[in-house]
Amino acid sequence: MNSKIFLLFILISAIFYWVLNPFYKSEAEKVESLQKVETVEIDSLISVSFSAVGDIMCHSTQYNYAWVENDSFDFNPVFSVVRNYLREKDILIGNLETVLAGNTKKYSGYPFFNSPNELASAIKNAGFDFLTLANNHASDQGLAGIERTIDVLKKVNIIPLGANISDSSDNSNIFVRNGLRFGMLSYTYGTNYNANFSNPRKFINHIDTVKIKNDIAKLKSKNADLIIVLFHFGEQYQKKINSYQKNIVDKTKSYGADIIIGAHPHIIQKFEKFKTVDANLDSGFVVYSLGNFVSNQRWRYSDGGIIFNFEITKNIFTDSVYVSDINYLPIWVFKGTTEKGKEFIVLPSENFDSTNTYDFMTEADIDSMKRSYFDSIEQLTSESQIPKIDHLIK
Repeated sequence: MNSKIFLLFILISAIFYWVLNPFYKSEAEKVESLQKVETVEIDSLISVSFSAVGDIMCHSTQYNYAWVENDSFDFNPVFSVVRNYLREKDILIGNLETVLAGNTKKYSGYPFFNSPNELASAIKNAGFDFLTLANNHASDQGLAGIERTIDVLKKVNIIPLGANISDSSDNSNIFVRNGLRFGMLSYTYGTNYNANFSNPRKFINHIDTVKIKNDIAKLKSKNADLIIVLFHFGEQYQKKINSYQKNIVDKTKSYGADIIIGAHPHIIQKFEKFKTVDANLDSGFVVYSLGNFVSNQRWRYSDGGIIFNFEITKNIFTDSVYVSDINYLPIWVFKGTTEKGKEFIVLPSENFDSTNTYDFMTEADIDSMKRSYFDSIEQLTSESQIPKIDHLIK
């Protein structure tokens, strides 16, 4: 009897095991299942968007138009139309071709620039992160002018490049945005006014191939994903690059630079791609000049320029880095009277054919804007591999 009961118990247990087995899992199976549930897919790509503009100048007419009252100024209208467009970018770079030496030295335009502090505030409000000071006007107000300009920019959270107040300054700083590690270097061919300097190269980065090579090597030793070099060079108002520009760019490429951006000619010069050397970025590019961003230079080719945009993408698992987008927005500088008074305003020049977009513009203004738009495209496309045109219709 007992044996029959035992066999019946075994049979019932087997049936229960057979029926319920799918609902029971081993510890290993439970862990595997839990891992599958908790696994989150990680995007392997990170991207950073950059924009660079050309020469930010401040002639006397510009600060006179920006004057409000009691020695106060408002430059914000200059950037009002393109401000939101610029702010969309992760990193915004410009060339500050003036000095912020304070009102005790009297404000002045060409040839010895000195501009109000409010210019820096408006530039920051427009979204700028970096301004290069390594240009031929950096010494216009002496060493005190350089020191004060650096101080004013830092107070509004703009990082100055290419100038310092001691010869011990390190150019090889690494900046990080969205996980991308990048370095930025800036150099000028020279400075205009050196009366107060025994050695201007001590305070302003000059183009020196030995220094450039060493600075790039330092950035590489700090594991930079991307190296951007900014040059102030070339001949003013010339459409074509000269042999000096080409020579410096070729050497800088050979040292391992990824991206090279130029200023000084005050008009747009060509864009071209190149194969990088010993760099993370497989294919880099150079824009020899972006033209003027804002100035009182009203003649053809100098009354506008481009906002140059590029996106860098990195695979965080393989560390590969590449240019994922390149485009540009042609701009033209309006100078005239609006309902608010006399103003300078940076405008997207594509809007020349947008009826009533800017009711403050005259027929002559529209003609100049149209001419500037097609000039800008021609300057980039006559010799260059062409980046696409971006749009801002407002």
